[in-house]
Amino acid sequence: MTVAIPFDTHRFVKNLMRNGFSERQAEALAEEQAALLDENAATTADLERVRAEIEKAKWNLVKWIFGTMFGLAVLIIALA
Repeated sequence: MTVAIPFDTHRFVKNLMRNGFSERQAEALAEEQAALLDENAATTADLERVRAEIEKAKWNLVKWIFGTMFGLAVLIIALA
C-alpha cells in the first residue's frame, strides 16, 4: 500500500502503545489510519478534473458576460 500523505506508522504505533494500547491494537489502528489517508487523498487526476471544470465554468461565465454586454449594447442603440 502506498500512502499519498506521509504518515509515520511506527511513531503512531509507539505513541499508542505508550498510552495503553497493545501492540496488536496499535498496529491495527495504524493500518486503518494509513488506509484512510490513502483512500481520501486527492490524486493528480482528481485535481486536473477540478481544474478542467473550473476552466469550463470560467469560459461559460466570460461568454455569458460578453453576450449580456452585446445585448445591452443593441438595446441602447435601439433605444437611442
